[in-house]
Amino acid sequence: MVAFVDLIVRWRQTTNLISESTFATVWTRHIADCAQLTALAPAATRWVDMGSGAGFPGIVIAIQLAGIPGAVVHCIESDQRKCAFLREAARATGAAAVIHPERVEAIEPKSLEAVDAVTARAFAPLSRTLELARPWMERGAVGVFPRGESAKDQVAALSQASAYEIEALPSVVDTKATILRVRMKVRTKAP
Repeated sequence: MVAFVDLIVRWRQTTNLISESTFATVWTRHIADCAQLTALAPAATRWVDMGSGAGFPGIVIAIQLAGIPGAVVHCIESDQRKCAFLREAARATGAAAVIHPERVEAIEPKSLEAVDAVTARAFAPLSRTLELARPWMERGAVGVFPRGESAKDQVAALSQASAYEIEALPSVVDTKATILRVRMKVRTKAP
C-alpha cells in the first residue's frame, strides 16, 4: 500500500484524486476504510468497483487480492486522467486490476464474466448505486457499499428496498459510519 500512497502523493497535484483536507488522514480515511471491505465478502475474488476515482476501494482491494489465482478487480472510471492514474497504480503495485475507461452504464455486465462482489464508494445515491450494480447482483454478486453516517436514512428512503436483503454493518475505522452488505432477494416461483 505504501507504493500506492506514494503515487497519490505524486499525482494529486495534477489530477484531482483526493481533497487536500483528507490527505493528512489518507491511511485511515481512505486506505483502512477500503481495506476493511474484503472481510465483508471473504470468498470474493472477482470484484467490480463502480466509479473507481482514485482507486478507492478498487485498487486497495486489488492490492489485497494480488497473488490469488484468478483474482481481479474491474475498476470502472469515466475520467481519463483518473484512469491513467489507476493504470499506473495497478502497474506499480502489482494489483489484480483491470481498468475500464468508461461509464458504468456503458459496460456490458456479461463481458466481465463471473463477478463475486460489486462495490462503490462516494459514487452515487444508494438507489442509483443499486440500480447500476443490479446486473451483477442478479447473477449472485454481493454488494459491499460504504455509506457513511446516513446509511440508515438512505435505506429508509429506498423505494425498492424489498428487492434486497440489506445488512447494515459498522465500520471498523469510523464508529459513526456504516457499510451496507446487499444481496438480491431470491424469488421463489409459485407452485
